[in-house]
Amino acid sequence: MMIINKIALILTIVGALNWGLVGLFTFDLVAWITGGAGTVLARIIYVLIALAGVWCISLLFMDNEEVRDSRSHA
Repeated sequence: MMIINKIALILTIVGALNWGLVGLFTFDLVAWITGGAGTVLARIIYVLIALAGVWCISLLFMDNEEVRDSRSHA
């Protein structure tokens, strides 16, 4: 798996876990860590997570052969 795919997957997982916390406990972990949802750092993290989610859409359309090829090159 290419390194960008791994980074995107990790960021997408972070985003999913954060939304889970928001949904279950009304607790925004990213905002808590960065000092508020409106801070520049929090907004950068939110944008990076969104971009990672968009990148992961492309993974849905990769066939198994492409995934195997990207593993051998990493």
